[in-house]
Amino acid sequence: MKTYHLKTEQAIPISLEEAWDFFSSPLNLAKITPDGMQFKITSDYTPETKMYAGMLISYIISPFLGLKMNWMTEITHVKDGEYFVDEQRFGPYALWHHQHHFKVIEGGVLMTDILDYAIPYGAVGRLANAILVEKQVKQIFDYRVGAIERLFGKF
Repeated sequence: MKTYHLKTEQAIPISLEEAWDFFSSPLNLAKITPDGMQFKITSDYTPETKMYAGMLISYIISPFLGLKMNWMTEITHVKDGEYFVDEQRFGPYALWHHQHHFKVIEGGVLMTDILDYAIPYGAVGRLANAILVEKQVKQIFDYRVGAIERLFGKF
């Protein structure tokens, strides 16, 4: 199985407490996901719900052509104020391992995302990644940069 890697960093002009409060709430993920993905959390969480190790989050997404898919991730690791990790348990990927790291810097917080993923179906999956998936994943993370700047300001 071929795996793919993406690492992004974004400086955000807010405190670590504000960053952790926002990003550790599962419902806020929809606020930084492109509308075209039709991303909807189907888990029964409230805005006050914070992530914890073992938490399962279910979603409906529409990654392309209006096709709706169920997706479930588990929060596998959490160190409050520092990092959390989500891993796919059910969904479109053969592997999805996404680390979210937060570090205090002068004037705000540096957020680092480290994503490792794989597409199922062997050679067909590799072709799909080359034609569509890799570009779409990068577009989602690029969209997040703008959404976070709109929410919190530019660093």
